[in-house]
Amino acid sequence: MSFVSCEVQDRVAVLTIDRPKALNALNPEVLNDLRLAFEGIDQDVVRCVILTGAGDKSFVAGADIASMSTMTKAEGEAFGRLGNDVFLMVENFPLPVIAAVNGFALGGGNELAMSCDIRLASENALFGQPEVGLGITPGFGGTQRLARVVGVGMAKQLVYSATNIKASEALRIGLVNAVYAPDQLMDAARKLAGKIASNAPIAVRNCKRAINEGIELPIAEAVQVEERLFGACFETHDQVEGMSCFLSREKPKPKAVFTNN
Repeated sequence: MSFVSCEVQDRVAVLTIDRPKALNALNPEVLNDLRLAFEGIDQDVVRCVILTGAGDKSFVAGADIASMSTMTKAEGEAFGRLGNDVFLMVENFPLPVIAAVNGFALGGGNELAMSCDIRLASENALFGQPEVGLGITPGFGGTQRLARVVGVGMAKQLVYSATNIKASEALRIGLVNAVYAPDQLMDAARKLAGKIASNAPIAVRNCKRAINEGIELPIAEAVQVEERLFGACFETHDQVEGMSCFLSREKPKPKAVFTNN
């Protein structure tokens, strides 16, 4: 992979989009490398993923306008499909994914961040969907995820006006979970990832599935999703060990490698 690097430490994988000269802009090659990077994660070892951008200016500045400028209708639709396929893979990845947004998160960058479970931002981060200023709509899920994250009214305001917002405003409207000084962002992301990784992996994965699968369902159907995943935790090592140690006040002894039982 030329444009995405992977580092694994203490059960946490850090994926870095590495195209700093182009502010980590997304083109088909970057998207394919991102997909390969996620597919290459050893889910028996890794328990949480951090996604960030190389350099100190940009998470992902957007889709590569140079590569889009000459696309036909069919090519544009195919590019949108590729981006959506990759971002849906990120969104539905079994492990929690934290976006460490270290600068520009515009267009496809904001869309990629929204496909992650949790978004942490540096104080110099900038968010937005500026596509209408270029004569196009958001193409990688921006019109859909933004409305789900910040509400329909705020999403329409940001998308229709192509307004970019600072990290403090992104925090206020609920687009990000927390804001840190630039030199503290990755430490904060690693600390949160480590806390997630220390918990029972089957339970964490099932919580992600329950939230993702149930959020758009009527509550009566959504709780049935939860019931099924709640039940699936029983008779696993993590459940037996966790509850027995709670009762005996001992520290749980997690398995070294993830298994389904």
